[in-house]
Amino acid sequence: MHLFIRRLLAFIFFCFPVFTVSAQEVAQGLEIYNGICAHCHGSNGQGGTLAPSMLGRVAEENNQDLAAFLRAGNPEKGMPPVVISDAQMPALLEYLRFLAVNFNQSEGLNSTSFNALSSTPAIENYRPVTREMLLNPNPEDWLMYSRTYDAQRYSPLDEIDRDNVGQLGLAWSLGLPDGITETIPTVYAGVMYLTMPDGSVAALDATTGDLIWRHVPEVEGRGAGRSKTMSIYEDMIYFGASDGSVIAIDAVNGQERWRSEPTGRDITSGTIVIEGKVLAGGTCRERASCFISAHDALTGELAWKFFTAQAPTEMPGYDTWAGVPLAERTASTWGLPGGYDAETGMIYWSVANPSPYTRYERHGGNPGAVSYSAPANLYSNSTLAIDPDSGALNWYYQHLPGDDWDEDMNQERIIFRTPVNPDPAHVKWINPAVSGQERDVIVNVGEGGGLWVLDKHTGEFLWAMPFPEDTENFLIEDIDVSTGATMINRDLILDEPGAHRIICYFNTRSYWPGSYNPQRNAMYVPYIKNCLNMTSAMPATESLPAMPQSRIGISAPGVPPEELNGMAKVNMETGEITYWVTGPVPTTSSVLTTGGDLLFWGDINRRFRAQDLDSGEVLWETILNAPVSTSNITYAVDGKQYVAVITGNNLSHPGLNTGSMGPIKLNLDNGNGNSVYVFALPDQ
Repeated sequence: MHLFIRRLLAFIFFCFPVFTVSAQEVAQGLEIYNGICAHCHGSNGQGGTLAPSMLGRVAEENNQDLAAFLRAGNPEKGMPPVVISDAQMPALLEYLRFLAVNFNQSEGLNSTSFNALSSTPAIENYRPVTREMLLNPNPEDWLMYSRTYDAQRYSPLDEIDRDNVGQLGLAWSLGLPDGITETIPTVYAGVMYLTMPDGSVAALDATTGDLIWRHVPEVEGRGAGRSKTMSIYEDMIYFGASDGSVIAIDAVNGQERWRSEPTGRDITSGTIVIEGKVLAGGTCRERASCFISAHDALTGELAWKFFTAQAPTEMPGYDTWAGVPLAERTASTWGLPGGYDAETGMIYWSVANPSPYTRYERHGGNPGAVSYSAPANLYSNSTLAIDPDSGALNWYYQHLPGDDWDEDMNQERIIFRTPVNPDPAHVKWINPAVSGQERDVIVNVGEGGGLWVLDKHTGEFLWAMPFPEDTENFLIEDIDVSTGATMINRDLILDEPGAHRIICYFNTRSYWPGSYNPQRNAMYVPYIKNCLNMTSAMPATESLPAMPQSRIGISAPGVPPEELNGMAKVNMETGEITYWVTGPVPTTSSVLTTGGDLLFWGDINRRFRAQDLDSGEVLWETILNAPVSTSNITYAVDGKQYVAVITGNNLSHPGLNTGSMGPIKLNLDNGNGNSVYVFALPDQ
């Protein structure tokens, strides 16, 4: 019997024995409903973008009245009459009854819809995802946001290579709901799991895009499209809902298994499973919601919380907030989730800026209340090494002390082993004790620029440099090369109301992750030569009204439009950078490198391309329906390699397009269509 019918029969007869309906009636009613109702009322009747839930009326009315209502429609509210035959009406009514019972009685198991035509062997013969599979994933799968815990975003798949990439064609595409989309898919054994822009979660056949199931969580304020990723472990998928709860759903049937308590934060980072725990981070408005959480992956029980704004007695042993009340200390983890290293047994997580943005506001008009050198306002703009069992902090490194401009350092932390021979001709700050060694390193590039290389075991500073290039307006003034302590550029601090400064850089890269290619010991990082033109707020005077804080992105001084954007290839032994300039159009795209010697990424002008990893030559390019938004991955099913990318609306694209976030006004009429595109070579 078809898998979908088996699911429905099991659900109906074991969960709701008082509600009897044949599988044939359910399947027929589902087909009718999807054809005439789902477009407006949603796939499960609980409401969509064009119409509200219809299940309350279904539960309250008898069949005769309900049929009469459907036949007449509700023209005043835009609902047309339902035009079906008398023979079809009973099946539709029975399916609506099924949805209503499902919604009212099943304690959260009621929000999953299935595709009656879907039959995917990977779902029918599902094998649980083990710890070992997460530590060493099959190259055909994409089990976390950068494929592996080390965040390298490198895939060894090589069916698509330099020689044949020009033959890439569209394998399938799928439109997505309206909303923000900043997510990265998960693919396991031929099934793509995807957080939708409206906050639902879907399982798709990764070879066709056919829907297997779709889960709509019952939470307030649906719409969790900023969640960067989801995670998979055993037989469950984990995602962050829009009410701040972590929800586990069955990977096979899409039914809810457990959910945590709502937290008041928006889990923009998404989730990652590490050592049997589901970790999540996100935005926060007060210290009480500024934390990384860890829940038992099987039961949902809270294991620990790590608060990302320091309490007075925490490491380093004194208060780095100069007496700011504890409840008012905020530093979020809104960017990508952390990574993990099994050798050290440490989670590496990143933290964003402190709030309010300026030191002047945070410290009662005294920007010098905290140190100009690290540490200041911990754990903002830091890398944290955390024990996954206890949530205890092992070490930290602060990249920007007491940030004054909202220059987040919460991007991915990439882990690898490399010779350390930084060249002073390219690298500004070098620890003199480390040259000539081979080290296990953790590397990051911040939103405001700068590239840091630390020892993954201890957090020891190895070397760092401004990125994408040096400038007198760079946000870091200096680094103590022996201790690694960073110093904020004091000349750029907005130290009084109405102060005006230009700070470089600004959103030179953001939450879209770069890639490290182990075959070349090189990082590939997109950049925008974009600086921040910032003026602090001005209170009202007798003669002038109050002026709000102003923050506008502008081109880096002296950089012409044709040189504003590009891809940087960084030699991770020496620090030498090769620039592949792409022109005036910026990106919001992740970077992917592959065993086929290819680099995939795209831009906000709808171009998605493959470049040669060594020369930067564009070997293939296609034009999509909307800006490329984070997302791009590669996977394989039965030996056939696919490349997937998501287009659509994200929070960064509008500002980059209009110039409010910089660096120049483009005003591209490039659409906001949310879609998945998947490419493959033609079958031989």
